[in-house]
Amino acid sequence: MAVLTKPQQRLRRRRRVRAKVRGTAERPRLSVFRSNRGVFAQLIDDNEARTLVAVAWTETELRGLESIGQAKRAGELLAERAKQAGIETCVFDRGGYRYHGRVRALAEGAREGGLSF
Repeated sequence: MAVLTKPQQRLRRRRRVRAKVRGTAERPRLSVFRSNRGVFAQLIDDNEARTLVAVAWTETELRGLESIGQAKRAGELLAERAKQAGIETCVFDRGGYRYHGRVRALAEGAREGGLSF
């Protein structure tokens, strides 16, 4: 058996989670991607294969913040946009990352913004 690199391990975890978590129009999937420079999040309807709402660290409101604060504000922004789109609940897809640090901050920010999962 070959030794997997860290990105390969994350992709394996991501596929395992994705097999169980499915988003619909009423309850979309909150997908998180964490890069070295920032965080991206989307609400996805898997039935239609459409992104309903998205937020990225490259937006002007998020650029100057430190990493944890940036992730938390991104979650709040995502929740605001979801409310405007008529979405109140979702399923959380951590994308193979540990529920820790920026991923956790984004989830808490989304909850504080009014999104439930």
